[in-house]
Amino acid sequence: MQLGRLPQNIIADAGYGSEENYEYLARHGLGNYIKYNTFHLETTKKFKNDAFRVENLFYDESKDEYICPAGKRMRCIRVKLTKTINGYLTERAIYECEDCSGCSLKERCTKSTGNRRIEVSKRLKELREEAARNLRSEKGMLLRAQRSTEVESVFGRIKHNWSFRRFLLRGIEKVKTEWGLLCIAHNLAKMAAVSA
Repeated sequence: MQLGRLPQNIIADAGYGSEENYEYLARHGLGNYIKYNTFHLETTKKFKNDAFRVENLFYDESKDEYICPAGKRMRCIRVKLTKTINGYLTERAIYECEDCSGCSLKERCTKSTGNRRIEVSKRLKELREEAARNLRSEKGMLLRAQRSTEVESVFGRIKHNWSFRRFLLRGIEKVKTEWGLLCIAHNLAKMAAVSA
């Protein structure tokens, strides 16, 4: 907001793909191009073929039940509210399988000694689906490609090539100065490479 307005589209990596951040974008009418932790995994054969992943379980919307790979029903046993450190409230539904005892798939399905339980945020699921559609769209692919050329190479150079992992100084003003010096060094290195 330092420029007095928000950007039209927000592009970020999976570290920012939270329900709270997605809701912020929705509230402000901003383009949601933020990845989430399983965005790239979802395209792999291993992910798609893993019948035990929550994302791959069959959901019966009319009964609000999931069906496990053994064909048993997982019913909602309660809903819990969680508050983030920023004060954002999220609602998670807890589903439990009707009976896992004697199931031949239990060892692959859950490490729990009792019945398998899953935790689902329906709102997060909707927001992730929107993000996935946006990210896989023509515009989304263009924005992702643009982001990687603008930001990632700079972070890569500073963190990997120069082994800069943490600030040496403490306090906001000192850290700003240290970061400013790093940016100057980065720009000088770029200029030297162009003129060489």
